[in-house]
Amino acid sequence: MRDLPICHEVIRGPVTGAALSFDTITLDYEARFLRRKRMISDGGRAFLLDLAQTTSLDAGDVLLLSNGTRIAVRAAPEPVLVIRGDNLPRLAWHIGNRHTPCEIGQGCLIIRHDPVIAHMLGVLGADLAEETRPFTPEGGAYGHGRTHAHDHGASAHFPHAH
Repeated sequence: MRDLPICHEVIRGPVTGAALSFDTITLDYEARFLRRKRMISDGGRAFLLDLAQTTSLDAGDVLLLSNGTRIAVRAAPEPVLVIRGDNLPRLAWHIGNRHTPCEIGQGCLIIRHDPVIAHMLGVLGADLAEETRPFTPEGGAYGHGRTHAHDHGASAHFPHAH
């Protein structure tokens, strides 16, 4: 692995113009959350990703390798649920209350396919459609990152309960 170019830097996208001719790497939502890993681009280039901290990569981000190569991140198609209904804000609240990553589309919500959440949404009156497409959910509270943690900052002075 010593001969592999190393990526220490992510240039936040979206990629436009001449950058579209870069090599690419296509990753699903889970695979776009990483820190250190040997990877192979869609064009067959092996490299080592070695970031300072675990990072959530977004479609359109660019990995800058030590040899000057740039590799654009693409979101892989994966099974999702497209959610429609008369009361999308209510459905969105229930999705968020379960800390489920969610993409906000035009007149719909999109989540990764999850039979348990699908059942709950069906009971709440949602219209659900299974599709396979890239999944790019909203970032955290400040517009970036993952929403996987459940800690709201509870302490002994301010207990946490649902």
